[in-house]
Amino acid sequence: MDLKSKIILIAGPTASGKSNFAFKLAKKINGEIINADSMQVYKQLNILTARPKKKELKKIKHHLYGYCDVKKKYSTGEWIKLLLKKIRDIRIKKKIPIIVGGTGLYFKALTEGLVKIPNIPFKVRNKIRKMQKKLGQKKFYKKLKNYDPLIKNKIDKNDVQRSIRAYEIKYQTKKSIYDWFKKTKIFFSSNEFVKLYIDYPREELIKRINLRVEDMFKEGVIREVKRFNRLKVKKENSSNKVIGIKEITSLLDKQCTIEQAQERIAIKTRQYAKRQATWARGQMQSWQKINPKNLTEAIKKLK
Repeated sequence: MDLKSKIILIAGPTASGKSNFAFKLAKKINGEIINADSMQVYKQLNILTARPKKKELKKIKHHLYGYCDVKKKYSTGEWIKLLLKKIRDIRIKKKIPIIVGGTGLYFKALTEGLVKIPNIPFKVRNKIRKMQKKLGQKKFYKKLKNYDPLIKNKIDKNDVQRSIRAYEIKYQTKKSIYDWFKKTKIFFSSNEFVKLYIDYPREELIKRINLRVEDMFKEGVIREVKRFNRLKVKKENSSNKVIGIKEITSLLDKQCTIEQAQERIAIKTRQYAKRQATWARGQMQSWQKINPKNLTEAIKKLK
């Protein structure tokens, strides 16, 4: 395989060692790393989002980490636009782009194309979420089918997020989500990608998550959240969804102990890792599973 013509994708659950593996791989194959984590783009949240360490950033060129202000609304479309430029720049230098992260939607947009759907106003999104909560998923899904018949047999009746998204789009644009899908823009052919998925045993991943949370507190994550809170970021902004902000804010407000805050962050992180793994089972079935501890074996899979 001629790696110079490839784009290497590395995905996996949080705390699985993706960044470290990408760093080692980049050193071996003359690559540069591009971030595909929607929370690691925020410059004010370094520790909480577990961005790569300074020593790694100095040795290997990293892109799209910590450049977006937490007050700014950020979208998959914006990420794709910047990503395409970075891939071109890296290839001009005769290096290999290595895209690493845990945001499934980013990888889906890159490999399957980006659907051009207008932004949905927060008021509309909030209204429809309240409706779904009031009706319950069973009645909401039935209402959605009547409202947008094209979703029948395409969206699972238990898929809350996709059901809400489909309703939002129909409500705001008067078009089915599947009418918008027809306008999908494809960026690369499928044979340009090498897709690697880091697969960790659940129990080992839980230990890694617990250690990461402990390390965050040692590194000064409480001070980081204090600074974030002083910025008074709007509640609807995605940066507020970073795991740990709510829990550490409760600690600062003396509503819990440091041990309780750590445990709550660990629990939420484990739940997030489980959702990532569920996404991967459904959306990343064609990806090669790798053990990040065995770099030599992983490189063999590239050839």
